[in-house]
Amino acid sequence: MYPEEMVSPMRAELTDAGFEGLYSADAVENAVAKSGTTLVVVNSVCGCAARNARPGAKMSLNNAKKPDHLVTVFAGVDTDAVNAARQHMFPFPPSSPSMALFKDGELVHMLERHHIEGRPAELIAENLQDAYNEYC
Repeated sequence: MYPEEMVSPMRAELTDAGFEGLYSADAVENAVAKSGTTLVVVNSVCGCAARNARPGAKMSLNNAKKPDHLVTVFAGVDTDAVNAARQHMFPFPPSSPSMALFKDGELVHMLERHHIEGRPAELIAENLQDAYNEYC
């Protein structure tokens, strides 16, 4: 488990951009069950989260269509919340960072770590925007 003082600035990159930080399994269940679209970002301390995932998630919001709800959980810190989010991401294996778009509680788009790592933030944003244009 990572200390909060270490992850706080990484968490703030998304919460300052309008993402709601979720810290419990119940909070995840409530967020995913909301009507409309929900983007769930599994945040991480790894370099690809800072270099690609968080910037890509934020850039993706520069789009005419975007999710109704933006939430994030932090791998290695919010264990119960992350486990609950990953249950909704089945059949995809656990990975962090990762991003999932839900529509009315159903998983409709997934970006796993291997879709994020080594790809520029702009490409990640474009991938998400394509999903927003289709589902939002």
